[in-house]
Amino acid sequence: MADHYDVLGVSREATPDEIKKAYRRLARELHPDVNPGAEASDRFKQVTHAYDVLSDPEQRRRYDMGGDSGLGGFGSFGDIFETFFGGGGGAGGGRAGRPRSRRERGQDALVRVALQLDDVVFGTHRDIEVDTAVLCETCTGACCQPGTQPVPCDICGGSGHVQRTVRSLLGNVVTAQPCGSCQGYGTVIPYPCATCQGQGRVRSRRSVSLDIPSGVETGLRLQLPGSGEVGPAGGPNGDLYLEITVANHDVFSREGDDLLATLEVSMSDAILGTTTTIQGLDGEVELELRPGTQGGDVLTVRGRGITPLRGSSRGDLRVGVHVLTPTRLDAKERALIEEFAKKTKAPAPRLAEFHQGLFAKLRERFRQS
Repeated sequence: MADHYDVLGVSREATPDEIKKAYRRLARELHPDVNPGAEASDRFKQVTHAYDVLSDPEQRRRYDMGGDSGLGGFGSFGDIFETFFGGGGGAGGGRAGRPRSRRERGQDALVRVALQLDDVVFGTHRDIEVDTAVLCETCTGACCQPGTQPVPCDICGGSGHVQRTVRSLLGNVVTAQPCGSCQGYGTVIPYPCATCQGQGRVRSRRSVSLDIPSGVETGLRLQLPGSGEVGPAGGPNGDLYLEITVANHDVFSREGDDLLATLEVSMSDAILGTTTTIQGLDGEVELELRPGTQGGDVLTVRGRGITPLRGSSRGDLRVGVHVLTPTRLDAKERALIEEFAKKTKAPAPRLAEFHQGLFAKLRERFRQS
């Protein structure tokens, strides 16, 4: 087998550009459409095979080490199977005989959105800035300078593939490989768009309008189909994913679709009962404490919680009562308390179930309510 470097007329130290230029010059001279005849056809196949080997860094390395000699153009038995069963096309390939499309689907994008707890009661609207790939306004995805267009590749004749005949242990085999000149597209762009450098898209910051539904929670991902990056050559957009983070609130916490809070009341209000108004996440809420309210009791206000993600019936607002016991009494106040204790004949202290403080007790009451 002739030496690949001799076939292309380049030295063994030739650069990839020198190898490509030599191949294109010879391919134009020997292409069957330009120079018909069996001799020119065989020479064209030989030149193409030499270029396929030397233009691939890994194949060239194996060839320089003598790996191309024994298997007639294959570096290993693995290469034979790749060529016979479809692996030889590489990332730039397509199905033999069909040019590869420049238009491809764009990548998906992920954006993190920070919300407050009151944003998730009914849902909210956000306009966010996304740094992503957008359609090139100069060429509108054509990849060419305005007024120009891609032209058929003069090496593969627009097919996107070139054939080569290689000798193997199985005999002479004709295979189709992506054209190294047009990368399998079947066309070349003589005048790429100066704005996008022939990609059909550019990086830009754009605004995305979002309607975030109620009931979302930290860690949830929402999908917006077709709102991601535009693909190469104006291909279809990928999807945009929103990863939700809900900040902790100073007063309210969340349990499913319910809102939880603690109401601190004086001992006298707990004994006598009272009515008070608190500020909820969506307006004022009136609470009524019955006489004799105990610390740890839970007041439930129906329908003042969070609207669920998939549904319309809101959760509840549950308020745990914390009775504040005075720690400093003057002589008159102490005398009144002592007189009250004598009249009510309060029971003596007794053992009961152990609780880790008020909030553990409230959590237990919340679960039971």
